[in-house]
Amino acid sequence: MSETIRVLFLDRDGTINEDAGSYITSREQFRLIERAGEAVALARDAGFRIVVVTNQAGIARGITTIEEVEDLNRYLNELLSGWNTAYDRCYYCPSHPDYPNPLYDRFNACRKPETGMVERAIGDFLADGFVVDRSASFFIGDKMVDVECGLRSGLRPVLVRTGHNEERLCLERGILPEYVADDLYRAVTGHILV
Repeated sequence: MSETIRVLFLDRDGTINEDAGSYITSREQFRLIERAGEAVALARDAGFRIVVVTNQAGIARGITTIEEVEDLNRYLNELLSGWNTAYDRCYYCPSHPDYPNPLYDRFNACRKPETGMVERAIGDFLADGFVVDRSASFFIGDKMVDVECGLRSGLRPVLVRTGHNEERLCLERGILPEYVADDLYRAVTGHILV
Protein backbone atom coordinates (compact mmCIF):
# COMPACT_ATOMS: atom_id res chain seq x y z
CA MET A 1 0.00 0.00 0.00
CA SER A 2 1.46 3.34 -1.06
CA GLU A 3 1.60 6.34 1.24
CA THR A 4 0.53 9.73 -0.13
CA ILE A 5 2.96 12.57 0.52
CA ARG A 6 3.24 16.31 -0.04
CA VAL A 7 6.42 17.68 -1.57
CA LEU A 8 7.99 21.11 -1.54
CA PHE A 9 10.02 21.41 -4.75
CA LEU A 10 12.63 24.15 -4.42
CA ASP A 11 14.84 25.89 -6.92
CA ARG A 12 18.33 26.34 -5.47
CA ASP A 13 20.23 29.47 -6.58
CA GLY A 14 18.27 32.63 -5.79
CA THR A 15 15.67 30.73 -3.77
CA ILE A 16 17.56 28.87 -1.02
CA ASN A 17 21.00 30.40 -1.44
CA GLU A 18 22.04 33.82 -2.65
CA ASP A 19 22.42 34.20 -6.39
CA ALA A 20 25.99 35.36 -6.93
CA GLY A 21 25.21 36.82 -10.34
CA SER A 22 27.23 34.09 -12.04
CA TYR A 23 27.64 30.36 -11.56
CA ILE A 24 28.54 29.34 -8.04
CA THR A 25 31.50 26.99 -8.17
CA SER A 26 32.80 26.85 -4.58
CA ARG A 27 31.59 26.57 -1.01
CA GLU A 28 33.03 30.02 -0.30
CA GLN A 29 30.52 31.55 -2.76
CA PHE A 30 27.58 29.60 -1.37
CA ARG A 31 25.52 31.53 1.21
CA LEU A 32 22.01 30.75 2.38
CA ILE A 33 19.40 33.46 2.02
CA GLU A 34 18.33 34.78 5.43
CA ARG A 35 15.89 32.40 7.18
CA ALA A 36 15.93 29.91 4.28
CA GLY A 37 17.18 27.12 6.54
CA GLU A 38 14.42 27.87 9.02
CA ALA A 39 11.86 27.76 6.19
CA VAL A 40 13.01 24.31 5.07
CA ALA A 41 12.89 23.08 8.67
CA LEU A 42 9.34 24.39 9.15
CA ALA A 43 8.13 22.75 5.94
CA ARG A 44 9.69 19.41 6.88
CA ASP A 45 8.26 19.61 10.38
CA ALA A 46 4.84 20.14 8.77
CA GLY A 47 5.24 16.87 6.86
CA PHE A 48 6.55 18.05 3.49
CA ARG A 49 9.29 16.15 1.69
CA ILE A 50 11.90 18.57 0.35
CA VAL A 51 13.22 18.21 -3.21
CA VAL A 52 15.75 20.58 -4.79
CA VAL A 53 15.52 20.97 -8.58
CA THR A 54 18.14 23.18 -10.16
CA ASN A 55 19.30 24.08 -13.66
CA GLN A 56 23.10 23.93 -13.70
CA ALA A 57 23.97 24.82 -17.28
CA GLY A 58 27.40 25.96 -16.11
CA ILE A 59 28.36 22.32 -16.54
CA ALA A 60 27.59 22.29 -20.28
CA ARG A 61 29.21 25.71 -20.60
CA GLY A 62 32.43 24.49 -18.98
CA ILE A 63 32.21 27.00 -16.13
CA THR A 64 31.69 24.41 -13.40
CA THR A 65 31.91 20.64 -13.12
CA ILE A 66 29.58 17.87 -12.04
CA GLU A 67 31.85 17.31 -9.04
CA GLU A 68 31.59 20.97 -7.98
CA VAL A 69 27.80 21.01 -8.34
CA GLU A 70 27.44 17.80 -6.36
CA ASP A 71 29.79 19.12 -3.67
CA LEU A 72 27.69 22.29 -3.34
CA ASN A 73 24.53 20.18 -3.08
CA ARG A 74 26.14 18.18 -0.26
CA TYR A 75 27.24 21.45 1.35
CA LEU A 76 23.64 22.71 1.22
CA ASN A 77 22.58 19.76 3.36
CA GLU A 78 25.50 20.42 5.72
CA LEU A 79 24.27 24.00 6.14
CA LEU A 80 20.66 22.86 6.62
CA SER A 81 21.78 20.55 9.40
CA GLY A 82 22.22 23.71 11.47
CA TRP A 83 18.41 23.75 11.64
CA ASN A 84 18.23 19.97 12.16
CA THR A 85 16.82 19.57 8.67
CA ALA A 86 17.83 18.46 5.17
CA TYR A 87 16.43 18.00 1.71
CA ASP A 88 15.23 14.52 0.75
CA ARG A 89 16.32 14.51 -2.87
CA CYS A 90 18.24 16.79 -5.21
CA TYR A 91 18.20 16.86 -9.01
CA TYR A 92 20.17 19.08 -11.35
CA CYS A 93 20.16 19.57 -15.10
CA PRO A 94 23.61 20.01 -16.71
CA SER A 95 22.46 20.86 -20.24
CA HIS A 96 21.86 24.11 -22.12
CA PRO A 97 20.40 24.38 -25.64
CA ASP A 98 22.90 27.08 -26.63
CA TYR A 99 25.88 24.96 -25.57
CA PRO A 100 25.50 21.56 -27.26
CA ASN A 101 27.45 18.81 -25.58
CA PRO A 102 27.03 15.12 -26.38
CA LEU A 103 27.46 14.25 -22.71
CA TYR A 104 24.58 16.45 -21.57
CA ASP A 105 22.21 16.97 -24.51
CA ARG A 106 20.22 13.89 -23.51
CA PHE A 107 19.14 15.82 -20.41
CA ASN A 108 17.46 18.67 -22.34
CA ALA A 109 14.01 17.47 -21.22
CA CYS A 110 15.01 18.09 -17.61
CA ARG A 111 15.94 21.75 -18.04
CA LYS A 112 13.29 23.93 -16.42
CA PRO A 113 10.67 24.90 -17.56
CA GLU A 114 10.61 21.30 -18.81
CA THR A 115 9.32 18.94 -16.16
CA GLY A 116 11.92 16.15 -16.35
CA MET A 117 13.42 16.69 -12.88
CA VAL A 118 10.01 16.88 -11.20
CA GLU A 119 8.78 13.77 -12.99
CA ARG A 120 11.95 11.90 -12.08
CA ALA A 121 11.52 12.84 -8.42
CA ILE A 122 7.88 11.75 -8.45
CA GLY A 123 8.89 8.47 -10.11
CA ASP A 124 11.66 7.90 -7.57
CA PHE A 125 9.23 8.49 -4.69
CA LEU A 126 6.78 6.06 -6.30
CA ALA A 127 9.51 3.41 -6.57
CA ASP A 128 9.96 3.81 -2.80
CA GLY A 129 6.23 3.41 -2.17
CA PHE A 130 5.18 7.06 -1.96
CA VAL A 131 2.59 8.77 -4.15
CA VAL A 132 3.06 12.52 -4.53
CA ASP A 133 -0.16 14.50 -4.13
CA ARG A 134 0.50 17.15 -6.76
CA SER A 135 -2.51 19.25 -5.74
CA ALA A 136 -1.03 19.62 -2.24
CA SER A 137 2.59 20.07 -3.38
CA PHE A 138 4.36 23.32 -4.23
CA PHE A 139 7.14 24.55 -6.48
CA ILE A 140 9.03 27.61 -5.21
CA GLY A 141 11.53 29.55 -7.30
CA ASP A 142 12.77 33.00 -8.24
CA LYS A 143 12.34 32.74 -12.03
CA MET A 144 9.53 32.44 -14.52
CA VAL A 145 10.88 29.03 -15.59
CA ASP A 146 10.26 27.79 -12.04
CA VAL A 147 6.66 29.00 -12.11
CA GLU A 148 6.15 27.48 -15.55
CA CYS A 149 7.70 24.17 -14.50
CA GLY A 150 5.40 24.08 -11.48
CA LEU A 151 2.34 24.79 -13.61
CA ARG A 152 3.28 22.19 -16.23
CA SER A 153 3.86 19.63 -13.48
CA GLY A 154 0.46 20.16 -11.86
CA LEU A 155 2.05 21.68 -8.75
CA ARG A 156 1.20 24.91 -6.98
CA PRO A 157 3.81 27.50 -8.05
CA VAL A 158 5.13 30.20 -5.75
CA LEU A 159 7.49 32.97 -6.87
CA VAL A 160 9.99 34.55 -4.50
CA ARG A 161 11.40 38.05 -4.96
CA THR A 162 14.96 37.02 -4.06
CA GLY A 163 17.44 36.10 -6.79
CA HIS A 164 16.15 37.15 -10.20
CA ASN A 165 12.67 38.20 -8.99
CA GLU A 166 10.91 37.79 -12.33
CA GLU A 167 7.53 38.92 -11.04
CA ARG A 168 7.08 41.47 -13.82
CA LEU A 169 8.14 38.98 -16.50
CA CYS A 170 5.61 36.44 -15.18
CA LEU A 171 2.88 39.08 -15.43
CA GLU A 172 3.92 40.11 -18.95
CA ARG A 173 3.94 36.50 -20.17
CA GLY A 174 0.81 35.43 -18.32
CA ILE A 175 2.67 32.66 -16.46
CA LEU A 176 1.25 33.36 -13.05
CA PRO A 177 2.20 31.90 -9.69
CA GLU A 178 -0.52 31.30 -7.13
CA TYR A 179 1.45 33.39 -4.62
CA VAL A 180 4.38 35.83 -4.58
CA ALA A 181 6.53 36.16 -1.46
CA ASP A 182 9.52 38.30 -0.52
CA ASP A 183 11.60 35.19 0.23
CA LEU A 184 11.43 31.47 0.98
CA TYR A 185 10.66 31.98 4.67
CA ARG A 186 7.69 34.22 3.90
CA ALA A 187 6.50 31.82 1.20
CA VAL A 188 6.44 28.97 3.71
CA THR A 189 5.02 30.86 6.69
CA GLY A 190 2.72 33.21 4.77
CA HIS A 191 1.22 30.79 2.28
CA ILE A 192 2.23 27.14 2.37
CA LEU A 193 1.69 26.51 6.09
CA VAL A 194 -1.35 28.80 6.41
